[in-house]
Amino acid sequence: MLSEKLVAKLNEQLNYEFYSSHLYLSMAAYCAGENLDGFANFFLVQAEEEKFHGMKFFHFIDDKDATIRFSGFEDPSAKYQSVLHVFEEALKHEKFVTKNIYALMELATEEKEYATISFLNWFVDEQVEEESMFNNLIQKIKAAASDPSALLLLDMELAKRTFTPPAADTTN
Repeated sequence: MLSEKLVAKLNEQLNYEFYSSHLYLSMAAYCAGENLDGFANFFLVQAEEEKFHGMKFFHFIDDKDATIRFSGFEDPSAKYQSVLHVFEEALKHEKFVTKNIYALMELATEEKEYATISFLNWFVDEQVEEESMFNNLIQKIKAAASDPSALLLLDMELAKRTFTPPAADTTN
């Protein structure tokens, strides 16, 4: 049985995951407004991925016979100075998520809640991928800064991105 403190933190993370989806939809809207449809697609896919993460928390909390609690969240920013700024803000957000996942892992470890530790390991690995992906894209956007055609090529590359849940995962 999960402690009340751990359930509260799991629910908090569930809500952060859905906020992340909301944030990425806002970033997609910004990119679409700049006629960067590939970048918009990237963030639409990212929003779906975050919703999937939220549902993983939903199912885990439910499977552990704990109460799922949703809470509201602030409206995400809709103002960015550039596509580079959008990606820098996204990376900043992913670092915030990583910090929260680590804090959850610390609590689960402290409470010797091994099922939660096992569950959270997936998210620890996922955050490494997320931060790396945003870092790489930021470097590409910076490299394209002096060549508008390079930015358009990157836009076309990101237009091809799709969301496919992990094959072994049935919690969607």
